[in-house]
Amino acid sequence: MVSMNVLQISRFVIPGSFKEKAELNYKAYSSSLGKPLWVHEQFLMAQESNGFVCNGLPLLPDENELPSGFPQIICDDVPEEKYLCSFCKNVLRKAYQTLCGHRYCWACVEWIVKYNTSSVCQKCKEDDPQNINEDSILALGKMFSDAAVSKEILDLKVHCINPGCTWKSIMKNYEDHVTQCEFSLIPCSTGCGLMVLRKKLADHLEKECKNNMVECQQCDVRMFMNDLQKHVCEKVHSKEKKTFKFDSANKEKSRSPGGNRTRDSCRFSDLGCNFKAGKERLKDHENSSVAAHLTLLLQFANNLKTSDLHNSDIVNNDENASVLSVPSLITQLQLRVQEIEKNMLSLSYRGSLTSLHTQAAVESNDDLEMDHYEGTSSSKNSLDLQTPPFSGQILAGCQNKIDALERKIQTFENIVTVLNREVEKTQTTMLAFERQNKIDQDTIKALECKVSDQQHILALKEMVISNFRMQLLTLEQISYDGILIWKITDVGRKRQDAISGRVTSLYSPAFYTSRYGYKVRMRIYLQGDGAGRGTHISLFFVIMKGEYDALLHWPFKQKVTFMLLDQNSREHIIDAFRPDVSSSSFQRPVGEMNIASGCPTFLPLSKLDSPKQAYLKNDVMFIKCIVDTTN
Repeated sequence: MVSMNVLQISRFVIPGSFKEKAELNYKAYSSSLGKPLWVHEQFLMAQESNGFVCNGLPLLPDENELPSGFPQIICDDVPEEKYLCSFCKNVLRKAYQTLCGHRYCWACVEWIVKYNTSSVCQKCKEDDPQNINEDSILALGKMFSDAAVSKEILDLKVHCINPGCTWKSIMKNYEDHVTQCEFSLIPCSTGCGLMVLRKKLADHLEKECKNNMVECQQCDVRMFMNDLQKHVCEKVHSKEKKTFKFDSANKEKSRSPGGNRTRDSCRFSDLGCNFKAGKERLKDHENSSVAAHLTLLLQFANNLKTSDLHNSDIVNNDENASVLSVPSLITQLQLRVQEIEKNMLSLSYRGSLTSLHTQAAVESNDDLEMDHYEGTSSSKNSLDLQTPPFSGQILAGCQNKIDALERKIQTFENIVTVLNREVEKTQTTMLAFERQNKIDQDTIKALECKVSDQQHILALKEMVISNFRMQLLTLEQISYDGILIWKITDVGRKRQDAISGRVTSLYSPAFYTSRYGYKVRMRIYLQGDGAGRGTHISLFFVIMKGEYDALLHWPFKQKVTFMLLDQNSREHIIDAFRPDVSSSSFQRPVGEMNIASGCPTFLPLSKLDSPKQAYLKNDVMFIKCIVDTTN
């Protein structure tokens, strides 16, 4: 398959600049593999945009190189950034990650390192050119395969972009489909220069291909293959039974110029093999085409037998050629065939000769390979039967290649052994890490439990501290002389709370009439209560349960005076009352505090908001309570 692709590419080379020829070859190769023609353009654009400078080498991959990544357009969904190659900008093919964290196709990295003087990570240069370090230098030994991303890429949903093809699957099956897609444009196998759909190649060869025209050997008329079956000759120019031969003149014209290099013909050229190449390539050709040459020998022997039935004498083909009898010639050929068959059997257990032919074609790009066999003509071509034996050369060449392959296999086996040991070490290390991780997880859980307990204890302590702060604040505000000035802040917000009903009343800090006297406090309704609800501020006096109530006189009889302090003009609002000794509000408290009693219409709300007085200033008001302790 590879040899055929090389042959097809070579026929598309035309005279011109190097870059033009490289582009044309690359397009032809992409098409021959079933790839869209625009794939190579993305590779070119990636090179030009990345700004790599080559050491006098072509800016394009070699003719035998595939476009590095999968084109983004084949994906059903737009691929994520992590799936794209930093060089060719296509979906990663064999994803490898650099030490700087960026991903490349393996083929892209090999090409960059091989052909560029400055192999710095292009992504690093684009993102932050000032912080490029040694990790940004691309080297094959410093990269590792990103198996996780490669696996994700192989599971991406893709489709065929060839017009008319409805194939859909995952990326894993894409390359197999491309090589078989009936809607792919491929170059004609005869090198006529036309691109045809794979499914129409057979029709093209039979009806349209100018290089596949044949010539009738009786009337010398050239025609297409399908027309030859209906052709009836009017004249007979030859007594032989040969029907037609392939016209190879046009093929020679379509071949690319190979310079001044010397090309030799195959030793089986007289039997119909038209292969021409240098000595090394010719030797490889003879080693790999034994089966084809054997077929030519058998065909020649059959022709001799047929010719012997119609002719009693053997025609001399050359003035210096010796006359051979037909039986001896057949015997010689049969011995030759048996010898070649033995050589082929001895090599069969080593591997097929076809695979060796494929490997040789991939490794060399210098010579053009074109195998074309014609029918043998006994009347026009002389037969050289004195060619030296070549079975030993075939065996030696194959043996050398087999030995080389065995050495490679041994090397790979050693590498696998080393890698297996490394895997075992890695597995042992991973087990140790897992055990240590389990221990660490148990330790973390224990520490988390301790932290949770400490947080609970800390919350309890914060509550205790908060209570202590409240008590300390209360102690700081406690008065023991029967006088308290109560500062109320955020009056506006608290009035809104009272209007909405969330908080209707507020309590002042507790204070005492003396060091061991009555414990009392004030209670205010900013939106009024009772008779003053909604119109006045209500202010009440509350007697609380104290520590020394057992030593005091009951009911409470002291005069109580309320004052709303004016913060500017000193025109205070004053109201006073004497306790009703029959009221339960002034008896000794049984609970935490008694029912509040006082002035439900202490101050109209309109007066509080009046701009003439400063009872409310900066959203703050002051209320003073005086308990008469003279009696």
